[in-house]
Amino acid sequence: MSADNARHVTRLHAEIVAALLTFALAMAIVIGAREFGIGWTAGGPEAGTFPFYVGLIVAAASLGNLVVAFRRADRDSVFLDAVKARRIAAFGLPLLAFVLLSVTLGFYVATIAYLGGVMRVQGRYRWMTVVGVSVGCAAFFFVVLEMWFKVPLLKGPLESALGIH
Repeated sequence: MSADNARHVTRLHAEIVAALLTFALAMAIVIGAREFGIGWTAGGPEAGTFPFYVGLIVAAASLGNLVVAFRRADRDSVFLDAVKARRIAAFGLPLLAFVLLSVTLGFYVATIAYLGGVMRVQGRYRWMTVVGVSVGCAAFFFVVLEMWFKVPLLKGPLESALGIH
């Protein structure tokens, strides 16, 4: 492997990984669906019938994608290089942090932290704008979702300390 190849992911590699991952997911669905039954009863199809057949279709499509990946002429083209990877990380890492913060600290604290962090670091907004927008959005979500639509979201220790249940 040349030094140039070590710095990027080819399209062939990406398509192989995607096909194998979707195939594995499809097989997990097929196996799981069999636990709920895939036959037909007097009341109609059993609970696992639809997921079973959808899983088979996805598995077949995944294998088809694998064959196409090996037959494609431009399979050595660059799929992901360092520049693209940094762009993906700039989007994905804050989003991952949002999910982790939502689970540990609650949705509203995570919303403030995510919006505030992204606005300040990536957008370089002034602190007053960052605080106003991030706190304002969290408050908006609370009023609309919790109060009006009665949809409870994840709460953390801060919400509990403030008496928000």
